[in-house]
Amino acid sequence: MHTTFTIATDGPGLYEFTRDVAGWVQGDGLLTLFVRHTSCSLLIQENADPEVRTDLRNFFHRLVPPTSDPSMSYLTHTYEGPDDMPAHIKAALLPVSLSIPVQNGRMRLGNWQGIYLFEHRTAPHRREVAAHLG
Repeated sequence: MHTTFTIATDGPGLYEFTRDVAGWVQGDGLLTLFVRHTSCSLLIQENADPEVRTDLRNFFHRLVPPTSDPSMSYLTHTYEGPDDMPAHIKAALLPVSLSIPVQNGRMRLGNWQGIYLFEHRTAPHRREVAAHLG
């Protein structure tokens, strides 16, 4: 089974789409999710306390600031905006695909785990996540 999930973003942060995926899976197998972009990532992360998402966003912004920050003056890919190359770096550090076991039509996620697209760009985007359940 294959499908594509589209996630609308409006700036940096984690966008949960667990319910969309849960509504699509069925049977037993291994679910693979793959984000079709080079400036965002996929994460399985806590979905109970929103401070976790805020802290992750803030940590990665501090780890890889925009190219307008003097500490990033060594970067040369800057013509797409000060957030573009840092977004590529973050996507290189974080996963762009996930594997999740599915049993009896349910993902085998833990109690507090959710599936997130981690947007690294500041402008709104429509991100596509390809899904395969086999």
